[in-house]
Amino acid sequence: MVIKNTKKISDSFMENISYMDRTLPAGKSFDLIKRTIEIGERKAVLYFIDGFVKDEAMLKLMDSFMGVTKEAMPKEAEMFSQRHVPYIEVDVLKDFDQVLRNVLSGVTCLFIEGYAACIAIDTRTYPARSVEEPDKDKSLRGSRDGFVETIVFNTALMRRRIRDEHLIMEMTEAGQTSRTDIVICYMSDRVDKELLANVKSRIESLHIDDLKMNQQTLAEAMFKRKWFNPFPKFKFTERPDTAVACLLEGKVIILVDNSPSAMILPTSILDMIEEANDYYFPTVTGMYLKVSRAIITILTVFMTPVYLLFMMNPSWIPSMFEFTAVRDVINVPLVLQFLILELCIDGLRLAALNTPSMLSTPLSVIAGLVLGEFAVQSGWFNSEVMLYMAFVAVANYTQPNFEMGYALKFMRLILLVLTAVLDWIGFLLGCLFILCFLIFNKTLSGRNYLNIKLN
Repeated sequence: MVIKNTKKISDSFMENISYMDRTLPAGKSFDLIKRTIEIGERKAVLYFIDGFVKDEAMLKLMDSFMGVTKEAMPKEAEMFSQRHVPYIEVDVLKDFDQVLRNVLSGVTCLFIEGYAACIAIDTRTYPARSVEEPDKDKSLRGSRDGFVETIVFNTALMRRRIRDEHLIMEMTEAGQTSRTDIVICYMSDRVDKELLANVKSRIESLHIDDLKMNQQTLAEAMFKRKWFNPFPKFKFTERPDTAVACLLEGKVIILVDNSPSAMILPTSILDMIEEANDYYFPTVTGMYLKVSRAIITILTVFMTPVYLLFMMNPSWIPSMFEFTAVRDVINVPLVLQFLILELCIDGLRLAALNTPSMLSTPLSVIAGLVLGEFAVQSGWFNSEVMLYMAFVAVANYTQPNFEMGYALKFMRLILLVLTAVLDWIGFLLGCLFILCFLIFNKTLSGRNYLNIKLN
């Protein structure tokens, strides 16, 4: 909940300007501009932030203000905004909380002597990148646009796809210091009313100073989960077509200013492993992609623990699969090999993220060929262990959701450790542990990851 300033704008022009000068650091911040002019032989002051205003629009407004005569000045600020402000987005503000928030958001605010109100003129132009296809959510077919860091651009991308009066976009804010804009999008004729009320209530009751990490901070503040629960409570997408498809299914979309993605809720594990390609192909192809991704998701969790279990119990291996057994004797225990490789893969991933693009290819060659080959020859790892871990590492990238990929990784590590310590009993306990996570992992809608309603 944002605590707002309740002070009203008074009839005294000098009192209003004095309060603004005390509150805003116009004399210290070089980009906070205070411009004193005369309009119709009355004193007037403009407050705005340099870099947020359109120079051409401001020049035309100033030219219009200079042409207003004393006789043409109306008695009320509302009438002045209608007659003498030749701009589209104009509002009349009555309290200082709105004025300060607008000025610091980039809106031009005009005080005129004799008016107990402030005229807000939205001449903003934000520094923004172009609308491009996101690097993460790529699609073989379909649109090539993606969300950007400017919230009004993102709402426009969604409005362009849904031309229906039932599409509602409600603006609110969070963060006492940051006052970050948040938009709640939904289809009024399809949304779950109970879920919508729950979302609004949670956002309005937030007591946070700022949204440091944008949507992630908002997600953690809205739904405080246990520290040991790695599963995401929200699905994130950078594709407007995916967000719109979820809207039409009756879901709620949350947009946060300065964030190039949308939060989708409610969600389940099946929603997490979906992607846009599943719907841009014929039904049979889309179903095949979904089933393939689901099978690969299961294999990423169970492949290495199952292999470890069979290597601990060689008599369980069917004769037709005896070739999978470890043939070379390595001094490093099998479970330790898996755990070391898990850490090495994360190290290579972090190195790739921080490597300049021009050096990424040499890094891949060194990591994939040189380290992999000599790790086996030096006696640290079995070739079979390298093979299965390579599959798991590649399979992790089939997950559209990065956070879900790490949640599955943690489940795999738990299975590996329990299997190594307790043999088949540990493996069964690990499977039961994962199943309990999926069943009792409650999301914001009151449903679990299997989309079953929980009390």
